[in-house]
Amino acid sequence: MGENIENIEVYFDGACEPVNPGGIATFGFVIYRNGGILKEGEGLACKPFSSYASNNVAEYTAMLKALEFVVKNGLCDEHVHVTVKGDSQLTIRQMNGIYAVRAPRIIPLFKRAKELTKNIKHIRFVWVPREQNTAADELSHQAYTEYVDTHPEIRDKIKSYGATEKQKALMDRLKIKYDEYISKREASRLIRRKLGGGRNG
Repeated sequence: MGENIENIEVYFDGACEPVNPGGIATFGFVIYRNGGILKEGEGLACKPFSSYASNNVAEYTAMLKALEFVVKNGLCDEHVHVTVKGDSQLTIRQMNGIYAVRAPRIIPLFKRAKELTKNIKHIRFVWVPREQNTAADELSHQAYTEYVDTHPEIRDKIKSYGATEKQKALMDRLKIKYDEYISKREASRLIRRKLGGGRNG
C-alpha cells in the first residue's frame, strides 16, 4: 500500500516592502510532487500601499494560492499526503489551532484556508526556518522587483526607504544576494542574519 503514496510539499512565503504594513505585499510559493517541482507561483497579494497590505496578508495569500492549486488539481485523495511548510510562525500556528486569529484582515483569509483544507484528506502544517524556505522567499521578492520595474512612477515613493550605499557595500562584502529595490529594513535583517550565523531573524 505504501508504494503508491504521493507526497506533495508546499513551501510558501510573503513579503511587504519597503514598509510593513502599508507597503507592497507580494507572495511566492513552490509545490513539489515526490521531490520534483510541480508548480511555482508569485504575484501581488493585494492592492499596493493599502491598509490591507501586510506581511501576514502576503503569507496567507501565498498559502491560499498554493492550496487552491492543490484542490483544483485534485491532489486531495486518500493516497496523497500534503505537507505545507512556511517560516511564518503566526500562519502555521494559526492553521494548527495554537494561536487565535484576531486580526480583521486575516480572519477571511484564515476561513478560506480552513475551507480548502477540508477538501484534502491528509494535510499537515509545519514551521521551517527561513533558510529552508529560500525558493518561495525569492519568488515573493521577485514579485516585488517586477512590480516596481513595471511601475516606475512609484520609485520616488519608495526611494527614501531604500538601503543605503553603506548597507549595499556591506552586503556585497558578505556575499548576500539582494533585490535591486531592497529596503533599509530588509537589508539590516539580512546583514544581522548573516553576521548572527544564519539564525532566523
